[in-house]
Amino acid sequence: MSSQQSKSNAPSVATVIQVRESLVLIEIGEDQAIRKNEVGYICVGDERLKSEVLRIRGRTADMQVFEDTTGVRVGDRVEMTGEMLSATLGPGLLGNVFDGLQNPLHELADKYGFFLPRGAITEPLSHEKKWEFTPTVEVGSLVPPGGVLGTVPEGPFTHKILVPFGLKEPAKVLQISSGEFTIQEPIGKIESAGVEHDVTMTQQWPVRRPIPASMLRRKYVERLYSETPLTTGTRIIDTFFPIAIGGTACIPGPFGAGKTVLQSTIARYSSVDVVVVVACGERAGEVVETISLYPETKDPRTGGTLMDRTIIICNTSSMPVAAREASIYMGVTLAEYYRQMGLNVLLIADSTSRWAQAMRETSGRMEEIPGEEAFPAYLDSSIKSVYERAGVMRCSDGTRGSLTMIGTVSPAGGNFEEPVTQSTLGTVKTFLGLSYDRAYRRFYPAIDPLQSWSRYLDQLAPTLNEELGANWIRDVKRMHELLREGDSINQMMQVTGEEGITLEDFVIWQKSVLLDMAFLQQDAFDEVDARMPRLRQKQSLELLKMIIDHEDHFQDRNEIRDFYTTLIGLFKNWNYSPPESPDFEKYLKEIQDAFQQTAPVLQD
Repeated sequence: MSSQQSKSNAPSVATVIQVRESLVLIEIGEDQAIRKNEVGYICVGDERLKSEVLRIRGRTADMQVFEDTTGVRVGDRVEMTGEMLSATLGPGLLGNVFDGLQNPLHELADKYGFFLPRGAITEPLSHEKKWEFTPTVEVGSLVPPGGVLGTVPEGPFTHKILVPFGLKEPAKVLQISSGEFTIQEPIGKIESAGVEHDVTMTQQWPVRRPIPASMLRRKYVERLYSETPLTTGTRIIDTFFPIAIGGTACIPGPFGAGKTVLQSTIARYSSVDVVVVVACGERAGEVVETISLYPETKDPRTGGTLMDRTIIICNTSSMPVAAREASIYMGVTLAEYYRQMGLNVLLIADSTSRWAQAMRETSGRMEEIPGEEAFPAYLDSSIKSVYERAGVMRCSDGTRGSLTMIGTVSPAGGNFEEPVTQSTLGTVKTFLGLSYDRAYRRFYPAIDPLQSWSRYLDQLAPTLNEELGANWIRDVKRMHELLREGDSINQMMQVTGEEGITLEDFVIWQKSVLLDMAFLQQDAFDEVDARMPRLRQKQSLELLKMIIDHEDHFQDRNEIRDFYTTLIGLFKNWNYSPPESPDFEKYLKEIQDAFQQTAPVLQD
């Protein structure tokens, strides 16, 4: 906040004194005040261009403009609002597609057509729709900030109406009503710190400030330890590189490695309630595919469409740089809001590389000292500050909510050593590195099992061992070691050929290929194989472990190759078979028979 803030609490009026593409330098009067992240509007004729204060130096300030700055001139008037860049939180968010400033794109298209004029804005939530409000407190109740006043139905969920997060003290309920209301109509009245407030079903919250920050200090909200695994239905993730509910993960990979398909699969099948997708800089074609696919995709959890419990923040690579940078914070704030209701929320950011590039462009225009590859010196702390907003919370009403965050990274050429990937790896606890080589060979998902890792494997060990067996984590680590050993043998064969290795090593390599082809690979477009429940993953891995653990005494390489090739085909057919179907039992028996025919030889 500027030192001049105390002189006046009224919104200021400033003047443009310099324009550098999307960055505008403004000057304020001596008796006026301004603060960082305050929103202002640059007046260009009849247009008002929304902007945000990034840096203050005396009576001047740098503002990033969320629109094209063509026509902005020195001397143009800037109307400051005195408000931070904020999100509107309330019922009606689910099922919407917003831009990075929370303008609903469908509403803008209906109002202005498909080519949006500069400065076009509309209300984030409908002011006409009525919601059936049911209070859960009585007059005289004392409710903490973020506490529940009542509920309204929203899609498949019960949407909790919360006491404003920004209050400094618990609120006493002076009046509460029930019935149908719009989001603008008061539903009650509360008193906090001696000040009375009318309460509606919406509230504003600055997007760059974590929602629970002010409440943590007063112990109304408690951050909890992540001890429950996120079930995605993708075998290589759930078994080898698990993600905790409320945890963090990243999916870096080169173009064409399958990031978009993988994130869609995770969004559809993960064990979460609400999904927030932030398309912060992806190509328009991929974003259009997401927007078109989600409303048509059946949700396996609710029976409706996936869009019913999804929010999409859309900022393509052709949209203004500043809006792309803001979209991440907008998406995280909306996700935190639903977490405060006790729901499990998944946020997928695609891709954080474009977000970092937007920061690099803005930092360059501000003439800040650059870091590695011209990214801002604060890139690392910016990435950490976003991922740190994930976590599991015990909310003020005793329920548990979580925010799990998965960011995709698009390093040029698949170079994982570049700054964005490295900063992300230093922050997240699960790394799912996509390999161009595996994608080229039609492996899906193209997650490289030898580059990827998860720090949650040991953290979740008590839960997984209790659910799947006392030795589950030990067996998973042993299977992972088999993959490494098989890869070393394969690299040796590239030099010496098959005849250059021992028969024992050839068997080990074939076992690693069996594990890779039969378990790690899935078919994202098959209704059964795209999602495998965790208990069936256990059944499949235990069957593979039984085969792999037998000591082999084959006579030649052709016999070895034929045996494991047959098993791979049977396992793949079994993976495509619905549980309890005739095909499921048929292929399971064929796998067991094929093994039993060889087992007596193996045991001699």
